This record gives sequence, C-alpha cells and structure tokens, in this order.
Amino acid sequence: MELRDKKVIVTGGVRGLGRRMVERLAAKGARVTVFDLDAAGLEELGRRVGVAGCVECDVSDYEAVAAATARYHDESGAADVLVNNAGILHSAPLIRIGPAGVERHDAAAWQRVLAADLSSVFYMTACVVEKMVATRTRGVVVNISSVSAAGNAGQSAYSAAKAGVNALTATWAKELSMMGIRVAAVAPGFTETESTREALSEAVLKETIKRVPLRRLGRPEEIADGVVHVIENDFFNGKVFELDGGLIL
Repeated sequence: MELRDKKVIVTGGVRGLGRRMVERLAAKGARVTVFDLDAAGLEELGRRVGVAGCVECDVSDYEAVAAATARYHDESGAADVLVNNAGILHSAPLIRIGPAGVERHDAAAWQRVLAADLSSVFYMTACVVEKMVATRTRGVVVNISSVSAAGNAGQSAYSAAKAGVNALTATWAKELSMMGIRVAAVAPGFTETESTREALSEAVLKETIKRVPLRRLGRPEEIADGVVHVIENDFFNGKVFELDGGLIL
C-alpha cells in the first residue's frame, strides 16, 4: 500500500513507540488520526506533528470506541489503515513471596492489562473494519504485539494479552483477506522507551540486554519502520513480524 494520502488511525500515539509510528507515518504523507486517553498529550501532538486529527478516547471501553469511531467515520469515511498500538506494560509473577507472605497476582491488574492490551484491539478492529467492509475499502490492520507473547517470566497478564493479539491476527487474516483487508502484527523486543524503564528494574534490564545478540535495546524508530514495512508490503499477511534483535525468551 502506498501511504501518501491514506487515512490512518493509530491508537496510543501520544508517547513512546506510538509517537514514533505517528511521526513516521505522517512523514510518509499519510493522514494520521490519533486515538489516545491523554488529552494534554494530544494537544501537544497536534501542535508539533502534522496529524489529521486527535481523538480523546479510552480504547479499552467498547462504548467509547463505538462512539469515537462513528464520529470519525462521519467526518472522514472509512480508514485505510488501523494500527492497534495502545496498551500498558505490567510486570508481576503469578505468585510472589512478599513481606506479608505468599501473595497472588492482583486480579484487578490482570483485568486492566487484558482490557488495555487485548480487548482494545478487538473493539477498535471490529468498529473500524466494519466500515472498511461496508465501503469495500482494501485496508490494513497492524496489531502491536510483543516477544513476550511467547511467555515471559514475571509478565503473566502482559504475555497472555499479547499471545491473544497474535491469535486474533491470524484469525482475522483468514476471515478478512477475502474482503481485501490484510491483518498482520509487529512484535517488538525490549525497546528504549519510558514504559520499559518503568516496568523493569535496572538489574533486570541489564540481564535482558545480555541475552540480546545485538547487546542493546531496540530503538523506537526501528519499530516504527517495521510498522511502515508491514503496511507497504502487500504480501505480508497473517504473520507476526518480530523485531527483537535476536532475543529468544
């Protein structure tokens, strides 16, 4: 797909990897609209980056997604590309031994991660693809997964959510390809972002980098380039493009 003048929705595009994706897509001439919870961040993004629009929306809330995408479609028509990037990074084992003794993984945290990282992908894709199909738009859906989908110790909820994203990617590619819609995923390894630094201690991060053959974290712009590649390559479909520096979990 040639990105120039294409309508692209990116969720969670205010900061981190999402911000780099927005900047890269805009540089390619795409008309990018960002869906994000951060109202102040959206305002700043709108001033600094040439985006077509900013939509304040909690993509883990189905009713909010349905309303926000309906407004988008009324104003802009069907999107050509959806990038499901929004999510949260949470690290916690199933069981830990703490000051109070043996503690279980917090059930509320489990629900928050599944809602933000998996349900949001389902909600946004259902609402955006519905319009693509109705207008016979030959679109692309890119889901941002993670190498943690393979199962990363200490990330029960996050790993489960990203494994679900990979399963949805394969399922939807089989369902939607006959309608001219490609679905693929990009799975970053450990990347130099604020969320990575917040989720992992310095000691854990150093040990992780030692296991990466390239001996470094990924750069956000490298992940953004991977997303652009998946969109532009019309034969990439139903697969997960892993960008992890050779890391095997």
